[in-house]
Amino acid sequence: MATKKRPSGATGRKKSAPRARKPAAVSSRRNPAVDAWFNRLDHPLAALMLRVRRVILASDSRVAESIKWSTPTFSYNGDIASFVPKAKTSVSLMFHRGSEIPGKHPRLEGDSRLVRTMRFASAEELKKYAPDLEKVITAWCDRRSK
Repeated sequence: MATKKRPSGATGRKKSAPRARKPAAVSSRRNPAVDAWFNRLDHPLAALMLRVRRVILASDSRVAESIKWSTPTFSYNGDIASFVPKAKTSVSLMFHRGSEIPGKHPRLEGDSRLVRTMRFASAEELKKYAPDLEKVITAWCDRRSK
């Protein structure tokens, strides 16, 4: 019985469309020093701080984290933001050069020459304003990649 020859490279399987690359998983970009910092943290809003951390790391795969100034700091071609752990009524993020972030970001508060702040008082507030935080992080990364 004769068999048909297949063209070279043919496998008999249908070719599927190429899959889009997934961004690096947030867990794979977490810094163990930051994990250790959170493990030692005694703060009434520690769980909310961890949620803010996840939003920031998921916002843009270019963002890295480290411990700087004794607190988690997020960066990409320069420092983006750091937690202000002394704040006890809300999770406070200090954007070191927040005034330089392009675009309109009404959740960035402050009128100093450079620094801006963003605060979240609850998980519900973070959920509502997470897109704003993501836009700020992405705007910084886009600006600093040029």
